[in-house]
Amino acid sequence: MFRVFSNLFMASCLSLYFVGQLHSELTGILDDCFCDVESIDIFNNFKIYPSIRKLTERDYFRYYKVNLKRPCPFWPDDSQCSIKDCQVEPCPESKVPVGIKAGNYNKYSQASNTRSDVEECEHAHELGAINSTLSNQSREAFEDWARHDDAQDHFCELDDETSPDAQYVDLLLNPERYTGYKGPSAWRVWNSIYEENCFKPRSVYRPLNPLVPSRGDDDGEGFYNWLEGLCLEKRVFYRLISGLHSSINIHLCAEYLLEEPWSKAHWGANVREFRRRFDPAETKGEGTRRLKNLYFLYLIELRALSKVAPYFERSIINLYTGNVQEDGQTKELLLQIFNEIRAFPMHFDEKSMFAGHKLEAKTLKEEFRLHFKNISRIMDCVGCNKCRVWGKLQTQGLGTALKILFSEKEIQNLQENSPSKGFQLTRQEIVALLNAFGRLSTSIKELHNFRTLLKDQR
Repeated sequence: MFRVFSNLFMASCLSLYFVGQLHSELTGILDDCFCDVESIDIFNNFKIYPSIRKLTERDYFRYYKVNLKRPCPFWPDDSQCSIKDCQVEPCPESKVPVGIKAGNYNKYSQASNTRSDVEECEHAHELGAINSTLSNQSREAFEDWARHDDAQDHFCELDDETSPDAQYVDLLLNPERYTGYKGPSAWRVWNSIYEENCFKPRSVYRPLNPLVPSRGDDDGEGFYNWLEGLCLEKRVFYRLISGLHSSINIHLCAEYLLEEPWSKAHWGANVREFRRRFDPAETKGEGTRRLKNLYFLYLIELRALSKVAPYFERSIINLYTGNVQEDGQTKELLLQIFNEIRAFPMHFDEKSMFAGHKLEAKTLKEEFRLHFKNISRIMDCVGCNKCRVWGKLQTQGLGTALKILFSEKEIQNLQENSPSKGFQLTRQEIVALLNAFGRLSTSIKELHNFRTLLKDQR
């Protein structure tokens, strides 16, 4: 009995200590910008999160086209996840929601899009199953959407939407959550991203790299001395990738497979897993840095949305699905979000980037773009299909944000009632951009929830 009490007491003390560290270290002004953590928390959790969550549930934003059969271009594709939670088990044709099968103009008819269809479809697939079966009418409707798009220069390696292997995925029926995909296969993906694409020499060791032998008491001081010696642009690049990695890890901790009874799997917040990934004591202080990079990434994508607002405010831009009433409501909600974002007083100043000699800045910007494009190709090496869908989407979303930040003049020169010249977003980019930002907003909201859970565990 004493041992049980002692263990409980120790766990309580550790939780209290972690909460204290989070409050004392994850606070104040962020590096490379003039915004503080507390302002972002209040702004996101009370103003942005409720609205962005509603927006990503709209029909225009819930369907994302992806090719899950593209081979990994960097190593033999021997890591396909065999866990049932990663398997693709498409919904039968009869269970696809009626609103999709209806065709172009009555595609999202309220009378026919019944709740029971959605529930039955969700029941049909497991953790990692991808809802990918669509009727010919549905394909024609999506092709109609595609005619509104005109691709140009990209930061991401885009899937060929005309490929017979490309399929639409209902993001609401395939939420991002823990699937059991982990270990060497997942480590290899992130290791390739960090070691080969973040401007890091081999002689510099990244802290807590699971594929590199432990370096004893090394707390990463050498790595961060190297990082601070980089130019702003390369330092920003690393922080963006680290922030994306942190955000994904928070999603997995917040929607973790806690138990799997015979009837249905159950997900929820896993505080122990969250501490393992972010507790400063368990990560040699790395956890706090990771979380600050999440906030930094949030600011970057927030700034991109404020910059691209004029593109969407033009009457010529419609979020087209074929349902005039719903399309109008979706655009109205999006514009409301833009108004909130532009009122935020502490945006990241992207003009500080690529501000040197024109030729050097141009070369660095292209190097920046190609490195990020290479990371988007690595997403085809993710072994779990559900993880691959969300990895591709969030990578493309960040790539679209970067494209926006580097296209300020083109956006300023857009005409109100003329087709976009010099700057254009495809539907895929729009869906990825808003859903990726929605994921970051959710991460910051979940971070608040984990703080509350840790306090309750005292």
